[in-house]
Amino acid sequence: MKALVYTGPNEMQLLERADPEPAAGEVVLKIDAVGICGSDMHAYHGHDPRRQPGLVLGHEFAGTVAVSRAPHVPVGLRVTGNPLITCGRCDYCLQGRDNLCVDRTMVGMTRPGAFAEYMSIPAASLIEIPPDMPATHAAMTEPAATALHALNLSMRALSRPLPETRTLVIGGGAIGLLAALLLRSYGCRNVEMAEVNPLRRASAERHAGCRAFDPQTTDTPPNRFDFVLDAVGAKATRKLSLSAVKPGGVIMHIGLLDWDSEIDMRKLTLAEISLLGTYTYSMADLRATVAALAGGAFGDLAWKQTRPLEGGARAFEELDQGRVESSKVILVPA
Repeated sequence: MKALVYTGPNEMQLLERADPEPAAGEVVLKIDAVGICGSDMHAYHGHDPRRQPGLVLGHEFAGTVAVSRAPHVPVGLRVTGNPLITCGRCDYCLQGRDNLCVDRTMVGMTRPGAFAEYMSIPAASLIEIPPDMPATHAAMTEPAATALHALNLSMRALSRPLPETRTLVIGGGAIGLLAALLLRSYGCRNVEMAEVNPLRRASAERHAGCRAFDPQTTDTPPNRFDFVLDAVGAKATRKLSLSAVKPGGVIMHIGLLDWDSEIDMRKLTLAEISLLGTYTYSMADLRATVAALAGGAFGDLAWKQTRPLEGGARAFEELDQGRVESSKVILVPA
């Protein structure tokens, strides 16, 4: 089979790889569509020690069951799935908080991912998609579920309902844009976005109807927002989050661009700011997201861009250079 392989920092190559052999309880998927994630870009830059050269990346996928070694999973079933492979036995799994599984592994990190014509995965990770859902929409399930999970956690901490909040989304990548779209669907009328890329600012204004500005050239008044969602996770965006949030407000921290930085602990304490972290999604979130995508909660997704798998290396280059307007590039094997 053909696979797009991470072969070294800033280098992806289309290579021939052996077809996957499923273990008992697994299936082989024919990959119909797969998205390029920000964490794939992080690995592409050589910044993720967990993802070593020679690995097939890709964990935002939709596909069709081609081979099944799992009871009750028929060949031909159209699915997306949870790239987190969890144990199913630990306290977190038993609580339904499987994203925090203490023994989790991951597609595209500890096993070959979906930037390929075929991929194996445990059948327990699969989620059936509606017959009429395009594969390129279904491949958006993983990033959309990240946004849905983050907003659901945030709503538990907010003092007022989302429609009453003034909200700032930092970062116009896929997670930020999907969060803005879902905020709109939840009735949030006052959504602004901070994004340095002018192409993405234009896309956010056009598709999510939010005011988008460049935080490098536009001052953000302090204490302006009830809710701040940081989809970047850099030192500068954490500083912006703490400055922009009102006393008693909520900051949801999703991105992990920089792992270490100082934050304004004085304001966090004296202004009773709720600072929340979030990691991915649960299986329940993924199922809810498939239904939300099918029901139009994220809009028509017309902003995504589709390219052939053979053009994947060029897509990585253009994303790295900031020359792609879309917040999400979907690769489609021939």
